[in-house]
Amino acid sequence: MAEDSGEKTESPTAKRKRDAVEQGDVLKSREFATALVILAGCGWLAMMGPSLVGACKEIMASSFAFDHRDIEDFSPFRPLQQSGWKLAPAIVSLLAVTLVAAILSQAGLGHLGFNGKLLAPKATRINPASGLKRIFGAQGWIELGKSLLKVALLGSIGWYMLEQASHTTIGLASSNLGSAVGALGDTFMGILFAMAGGLVIISGIDVPLQMVQLLRKLRMSKQEVRDEHKETEGSPEAKGIIRQRQRDVAKRNMRKSVSEAHVILTNPTHFAVALRYNRESDQVPVVVAKGRGEVALAIRELGAEARVPVLEYPSLARAVYYTSREGQEVRDDLYVALAAILAFVFGLNTAAGGTPPPVQVPPSARFDENGVKES
Repeated sequence: MAEDSGEKTESPTAKRKRDAVEQGDVLKSREFATALVILAGCGWLAMMGPSLVGACKEIMASSFAFDHRDIEDFSPFRPLQQSGWKLAPAIVSLLAVTLVAAILSQAGLGHLGFNGKLLAPKATRINPASGLKRIFGAQGWIELGKSLLKVALLGSIGWYMLEQASHTTIGLASSNLGSAVGALGDTFMGILFAMAGGLVIISGIDVPLQMVQLLRKLRMSKQEVRDEHKETEGSPEAKGIIRQRQRDVAKRNMRKSVSEAHVILTNPTHFAVALRYNRESDQVPVVVAKGRGEVALAIRELGAEARVPVLEYPSLARAVYYTSREGQEVRDDLYVALAAILAFVFGLNTAAGGTPPPVQVPPSARFDENGVKES
């Protein structure tokens, strides 16, 4: 019933995954990216915060300093021009850290690259119906739930941290300014890192959820799997035509050689070797043609046309196939087995009454279908 209704019950194929990457359907998590960027920003603030505060202090000090130039030519932006460059290292490093964190957030999910197709305009982006579906559909409710979770979790963390910090900040009014500012800075950094930890917890929930949603989106029906296989491998009719063309080519190339053969040994379908033994010119049997698959079928068809005996000797056919080349004499350890077969073909051994004689392939020439020696 699932097959008839087109229900998507099959895991995505490799081709489906590649197509999804090209279309931008990859694992994404805005919560993971936000958490990583915020953590990087907090780390930057912990390391570069003192230098940033120092640069701001110098700008403020310059702003409150006056000399004769301010009287002759008043310029309110002169202090910023003179001391503002000290802010540049901190600002540039913040931008660099944010950019690297944003890149690593996507690389951490297994996909990193630029896809120009995503920049192309899509009607669904400006279609009101699609927008309403995203808002009021299942995805919209999921995003609403994540937003409420963030508000609840981060609000609870913030409230708890502020409640704890209130006990330590009550007495700051009686202390000196430097100590008070340092304590407030430490409290602020603690709250920021706690909030960033809350974002990490939310991203830990969101990433598995996004993985499940992506897998569900990429699932395929049985019909889609069959259609993709047919598109990739070709339809049975097309493959049949290709095989026929391969046999025709093989026949044209081997017709003359097979016509000289005296016997064809088969596997019975995977391998075929055509052997010639001319008593006047050949001292031992010679391989005139050999092949597997479509070539083997072509050899059998040419043998039928030339009325060459075709005998099924699977082990011996594989032995000759893997130990001899075309136009080459067979290996000497196969002489005895081939001599018995040729004697039967030439009618020298009629004791068997028309039944092909049994032969023994030596252990040194026994191979499986993949060419691996049998133990």
